[in-house]
Amino acid sequence: MNVQQLIEKLELRVFGGEQGLQNTITGGYVSDLLSDVMGNSDTGQVWLTLQTHKNVMAIASLKDLAAIILVNNHKPDEDTLNQANEEGIPLLGTDMSTFEITGKLYELLK
Repeated sequence: MNVQQLIEKLELRVFGGEQGLQNTITGGYVSDLLSDVMGNSDTGQVWLTLQTHKNVMAIASLKDLAAIILVNNHKPDEDTLNQANEEGIPLLGTDMSTFEITGKLYELLK
């Protein structure tokens, strides 16, 4: 599955990073602790978080993540959005809670 297909299936909002909509998704990672994501996420995963600051884009780029989903109707900071567009990493959003979106993502990817 690619990011564009995920957006359609989960009715996600696209904030930025549209250049990466064809990125292939290999799994998901859920954490709000940046050092945890840096140490434990894998290439191609979708990161679910409530963090909205620019450092999330640095981690996503470093780990070559497929996309980031902001949960609970969180919106990215302007710097974060600009970085998503520069890096070409899709920055997505949902009104769903972390628990709900994680379950749905798991069901799609299993």
